[in-house]
Amino acid sequence: MDMELRLLQYFLAVAREESISAAAQSLHISQPALSTQLKALEEELGKQLLIRGTKGSRRVMLTEEGMLLRKRAEEILSLVRRTEEEITGPEETIAGDVVIGAGETEAVRLVARAARELQERHPDLRCHISSGNAEYVLEYLDKGLFDFGLLFREPDPRKYEILPLPVRDRWGVLMRRDSPLADRDAIRPEDLWDKPLILSHQRGDDQQLARWMKREVAQLHVVGTYNLVFNASLLVDEGLGYALCLDRLINTRGSRLCFRPLSPGMEAAACIVWKKYQVFSKAAQALLRLLSRTDREGDG
Repeated sequence: MDMELRLLQYFLAVAREESISAAAQSLHISQPALSTQLKALEEELGKQLLIRGTKGSRRVMLTEEGMLLRKRAEEILSLVRRTEEEITGPEETIAGDVVIGAGETEAVRLVARAARELQERHPDLRCHISSGNAEYVLEYLDKGLFDFGLLFREPDPRKYEILPLPVRDRWGVLMRRDSPLADRDAIRPEDLWDKPLILSHQRGDDQQLARWMKREVAQLHVVGTYNLVFNASLLVDEGLGYALCLDRLINTRGSRLCFRPLSPGMEAAACIVWKKYQVFSKAAQALLRLLSRTDREGDG
């Protein structure tokens, strides 16, 4: 198979516009030429990618295979653009994009401070944060689409380099101010045994919380799960239950919500990770140097 990048760009234009004629207009080519190229792509792959509109409708839809190709094509073209920038940039210039995948954490502030310091010296450097759980971050690291990941659990040290950060976030419970536990200074395991709980569905978090709770997750009254704390806060605000989450992610000031830490306390340590033997751009190298300095200052 010898798929051209140009064909992927054509396909993405059609997926974006949901119309072959509109895509042809945006690409500045004729509609028959674009249709021919798309048919050639489908023949090359041996799969139907588009469902053409019936008479009277020009809208096209993606098949299941088309949706998969769209995701992969976006990843491929993003990687190509980044590679071109890194190779063609002047040797003495630190410029381009640094992409970091991160969970929701106050530790992002360390990255933000380092990025601001770099950007003040190198205005053409851009830092991008993409939020998601650990599985999402590691998947995109493996594909080369992220330079770094910011995680709260250390991945396989045989596959990744790990830089601990001087940041620890504490676990606690997000609840409404009118809830029965809101008058407590801290929340004990037995306080939650009979309460409706909203838990993180990130792999590993449930085992850690189960150890603290002294109960298996199956024994608890779990009414929901989340992977973004903001969404969990809306469930709590609507009275669905109590969310176990990290501190300082939701601003409870002036709201119906409050946060109470766990007792005994439970903390999560942050770390920066990247693939072993990864070749960094100058921009990524510069950011890693600053973050490494942060780690040393934290130890001191």
